[in-house]
Amino acid sequence: MAGGGMTAAFLAVIGGASLLAVTARRLRPGDRLPSLEGWALADRSLGPGWTWLLLGGTVYTAYTFTAVPGLAYGNGAPAFFAVPYTVIVCPLAFVLLSRLWSVARRHGYITVADFVRGRYGSPPLALVVALTGILATMPYLALQLLGIRAVLTAGGLYPHGATGDLVMVAVFAGLAVATYRHGLRAPTVISALKAVAVFVSLTAVCWLVLRHFGGPGAVFDGAARALGGTDAAHSPLLLTPGQQPAYATLALGSALALLMYPHVLTAGFAADGTRTLRKVSAGLPAWTALLALFGFLGIAALAAGVRAPAGTAEAAVPMLVDRLMPGPLAGLVFGSIVVGALVPAAVMSIAAATSFVRNVYVEYVHPTATPKRQVRVAKAVSLTAKVGAVGFVFGLRDQDAVNLQLLGGVWILQIFPAVAVGLYTRWLHPRALLAGWAVGMAAGTFLVVREGFSSIVPLGTGDGPLEIYAGVAALLLNLIVAIAGTAVLARLGVPRGADATDLPSRLPVGRRPQTGANNP
Repeated sequence: MAGGGMTAAFLAVIGGASLLAVTARRLRPGDRLPSLEGWALADRSLGPGWTWLLLGGTVYTAYTFTAVPGLAYGNGAPAFFAVPYTVIVCPLAFVLLSRLWSVARRHGYITVADFVRGRYGSPPLALVVALTGILATMPYLALQLLGIRAVLTAGGLYPHGATGDLVMVAVFAGLAVATYRHGLRAPTVISALKAVAVFVSLTAVCWLVLRHFGGPGAVFDGAARALGGTDAAHSPLLLTPGQQPAYATLALGSALALLMYPHVLTAGFAADGTRTLRKVSAGLPAWTALLALFGFLGIAALAAGVRAPAGTAEAAVPMLVDRLMPGPLAGLVFGSIVVGALVPAAVMSIAAATSFVRNVYVEYVHPTATPKRQVRVAKAVSLTAKVGAVGFVFGLRDQDAVNLQLLGGVWILQIFPAVAVGLYTRWLHPRALLAGWAVGMAAGTFLVVREGFSSIVPLGTGDGPLEIYAGVAALLLNLIVAIAGTAVLARLGVPRGADATDLPSRLPVGRRPQTGANNP
């Protein structure tokens, strides 16, 4: 069990996050009539500082901060695909997010499915984009709770039985209430604490690791020996030629998929202009450096001889922290990682609820719903999503959530043609895009399940089949079907829906003028 100092420090961090969530309403720029844009996007009022905090805090989740070092601890070099993947995200965000923001702001779109609906004039295509986003987001939300539980368990802060479950529910309940009341502003203000806490605590842990081992060379040599090598130059810490295609396609596919997730787009749409998004995109590599250091700690856990229980490699870094740091400092680190889960979890629930309200409820159930009613329904759906995630974590195995998240990454990548390609050309026919989406979803699911829920799948036969990311393979099939289907439909003269976006080849770069634009 955790000592008193560790517990007190942990509770201090969580208490600070709760207090910040309470102040979210104070940062609201004036009283306004309730609207979904205000609740879900903070009235598109976040300046560069707040957007950097929110977008970074949303993209770099607590589960990422435990899963990447856990993968490094268990598999060595392949874990570091997350570093180039998040580097690739930055220029993509610079180009795609700013362009999407311009279209969304001009036409009042709140979700990416709104854009697809307007761009192609196709309600069915918009519906599958919305449902795919919700389907891919829900296991991601559950994984944030798994990250919290892994940290609490490793630190001895998670008692066995119902008491431990109550601890996690209590940690999550405060954020659920704040999000219900204040929408995106709650995770926005908490993201400031997340950034400070995670950056400071990680710096302290890395400094202790380097002082303990005498330098990074000793860390890598010790990890190499733990993995069965002689030194860092002859160990699983280096990619083999056969692993390189999987590594490259996993990095590329993950980067393309990330910007399609509703929670990432929600954080981006909350910015106050395209200039803000471009500044923030240029500053995101600071979060990537943070992720690389977490991966390094997974290597350090190997070198230190940490023995994580079978099937729980993500606990390796919390166990390393517990071993190297005094109780109060370890409590601060554990609290920082838990707060790191609260921000993306809140944004995910908001994004899923907003997609449901805009693209399912209003489109098919209650087209005349008032803004006030839309906000009320979104709040209820957001709260339901959080409760469902808690029930999923308690009711199913941890591996079930991980498996569904692997599938979620493959699934969300299948809306890339409709969204990203649609930003620059409307040549692809909406019916062909629907067919490509269906083929990509079926093929990606089949490939992942066939390999025992592995995201890396072999293509070809013989002694050395090419191993690549299943999402990229499914996306290629998706594009082939969409392109071929468009050519056939064009030849048959099948009409397409009207384009309501009137999207020119170039969009003006501007900033929405607004008093107090830097306040959420």
